[in-house]
Amino acid sequence: MARFLVLRLGLIVLTLFVISLAIFAVTEVLPGDVATQILGQGATPENVATLRERLGLNDPWPVRYLGWVGGAIRGDLGESLVQRLPITEMVGPRLFNSMILASFTFFVAIPIAVAVGIWAGVHRNSFGDRVASMTSLAAISLPEFVTGVVLIIIFSTTLGWLPSSSLVEPGTNPLTRPQILVLPALTLTGVMFAYVMRMARANVIEVLETNYVRSAVLKGIPMRSVIWRHVVPNAMLPTISVISLNVGWLLGGLIVVENVFSYPGLGRLLLTSIQTRDMPLLQSLSLLIAAVYAISNLLADLTYTWLNPRIRFA
Repeated sequence: MARFLVLRLGLIVLTLFVISLAIFAVTEVLPGDVATQILGQGATPENVATLRERLGLNDPWPVRYLGWVGGAIRGDLGESLVQRLPITEMVGPRLFNSMILASFTFFVAIPIAVAVGIWAGVHRNSFGDRVASMTSLAAISLPEFVTGVVLIIIFSTTLGWLPSSSLVEPGTNPLTRPQILVLPALTLTGVMFAYVMRMARANVIEVLETNYVRSAVLKGIPMRSVIWRHVVPNAMLPTISVISLNVGWLLGGLIVVENVFSYPGLGRLLLTSIQTRDMPLLQSLSLLIAAVYAISNLLADLTYTWLNPRIRFA
């Protein structure tokens, strides 16, 4: 276990290093100039050149890259070029808000999706299975912003049950008004539920047709025990891969959903950094999302070994 963790953590560090290079290279070639954005209509070539020099934008790219990476290793993500605030202070509250929304979505969507997928796989071709499959296809087909607008029209404009905006007042916690989380969470739940449910259903059907499950049934073992002791643990292995991938998708989906509902989270801050060409903020947010994605894959591998002892850490 210790050797496995050391190797995987080393691989994560190497992966993040390569990703940091890619992020820095991409942001270097993005069009636009943060100095021009800051100065606005009063920008002149002289003012832009002076501001670029003051912000260190004229330094060679290796110097700027090493300064950024070195600061990130020390826990210092630098300073926003536009807002002139420490990035750590800006990211902290937004990350907390996004984690609340993501956790609310994850712990609602995943258990329901897995349960429905198992039930649909066991009751293959039943009426309930067809309804679940058709619903999941519809959820996959609709983009998040379309689903969000439809939910706003139904539950906010027409019925008036929930607020259409998920604004959080400065210094307050989204949990003080949990109703603002419902529509964004439902929007994110749709696609995640569909992918996980369909994967769980397909895996259950595949495992039910294996020889060891048939042997267990022929031995007279109750079907409930066969499902929970033999079918579910083996069917969950590929499903966990989809769940870990959906963690990365969830962070990306937050960008769209948070802007649809004006939710002050990490995704909205990322879009703002792109619009204002705030490169240090954009680079730090992208690296943070990559780190979360890498850690989620590590947790998925650890879960494999827990569900299937035949998988060794080596």
